[in-house]
Amino acid sequence: MKQFSSLFLVSLLSGATTLGAYKLLFDNDGYFSNDKKTLTTLASDPYAKRVGLSSNVLDFTEAADKTIHTVVHVKNVSYQKVSDPILEFFYGYRGGGQSQEQVGTGSGVIISEDGYIVTNNHVVKDASEIEITLNNKKSYKAKLIGTDSKMDIALLKIDADEKLPYSTFGNSDDVKVGEWVLAVGNPYNLTSTVTAGIVSAKARNLGTDGIQSFIQTDAAVNPGNSGGALVNTRGDLIGINTMITSMTGSYVGYSFAVPSNITRKIIEDIMEFGNVQRGILGVEGGELNAKASKELGIKQTEGFYINNVRKNTGADKSGLKKGDIIIKIDNQNIATFADLSGYINTKRPNDKVAVTIIREGNSQTIPVTLSKNEFFNTEFKGIELENISAADKKKFRVDYGVKIKSINNENLSQYAEELKGNIIISIDNVKIKDIETASKLLNNKDERQSVRIEMINKNGEIIRIII
Repeated sequence: MKQFSSLFLVSLLSGATTLGAYKLLFDNDGYFSNDKKTLTTLASDPYAKRVGLSSNVLDFTEAADKTIHTVVHVKNVSYQKVSDPILEFFYGYRGGGQSQEQVGTGSGVIISEDGYIVTNNHVVKDASEIEITLNNKKSYKAKLIGTDSKMDIALLKIDADEKLPYSTFGNSDDVKVGEWVLAVGNPYNLTSTVTAGIVSAKARNLGTDGIQSFIQTDAAVNPGNSGGALVNTRGDLIGINTMITSMTGSYVGYSFAVPSNITRKIIEDIMEFGNVQRGILGVEGGELNAKASKELGIKQTEGFYINNVRKNTGADKSGLKKGDIIIKIDNQNIATFADLSGYINTKRPNDKVAVTIIREGNSQTIPVTLSKNEFFNTEFKGIELENISAADKKKFRVDYGVKIKSINNENLSQYAEELKGNIIISIDNVKIKDIETASKLLNNKDERQSVRIEMINKNGEIIRIII
């Protein structure tokens, strides 16, 4: 009887547990009830589809296949004279040294079926010979069409015996932070390599003298990737991979690309004008943040604060003035200086833009015609040149010429202080009116070729040198 009572008690408890579990999970208010409103499964959550968990979103094969055939290997061959100190010491040998071959490599992107290729300026800088190897292993000698050292972009041309696959430019302004991207290049002399990541930031300012509006991504980029393609999941070219931030020289999580809109504008300028046409707004100032806004006594914490307007520029003529805060240009929101410079770098002189400002608490939009960049500069054989100012014209009593801004040529370093500030008035007997004239002339010169320069020094004397 005692054993029967025990079995009855166990059965009763088991039944109660089963009934309770059913009520808890499957009854009208149960956890798995059809009437339950508080639980949303992953499959039915519309947000789950938006965050890219679908296998289709993560399939990069089409974009990769579309891009790898358009990315090329770039070989840069240069020659540097190396002296022999032993011969010089014992025999007084001054033969100028022996010419030593140096080889550099990088990547490039075919942008037209007839063989135009875009790469980084630093990939082909000082090159005596440039060799392009396609993804199908065919090799060609390349001609340097033009460069923009400030934006680190160069345009090459090969004459192939066939129509080439090429990348089409996407709109880098439409790129979204968090968007999947692919970096395609030739790191460590490997053939086309594809890595994936997301856009980490836009309009990234790294404090460089030229570009101040990079696309930042966490796609792995290593030495040799420079000049390669950054594409979206459709295979559209949205950037040219340019640099990494690393203490070791290898990828550590950050890489940067020149936006495609800036690249495209530079390439079109080189093709049409032979040099880069830069327009300027004509304002000086800085980007706002909490600290700057507090010091200025204003509430706005985003935008570009105008501290000065250059005379006779488009900004001056349109009525922009000190104290205005630029918050938008055309449809581009302006929160930082990089936003402003990045957008203006896609424009040319005489282009019209709609500038939205906040003035005395009120928003208004003012049309501005961009001015010619009077501070446009160029570089040849390590000599950086810039346009002369009105003060220079008055001081040297000239109405044309270009000014030597800096000397980066090691062979001329001992003469740097004597040369800086001098006004170049002719190169190879060609009158140099301005930077555009100098740039167009020097772009047709070989770096190995000697040039004859006539200049006015700081004492007003005319001197001639051959470099």
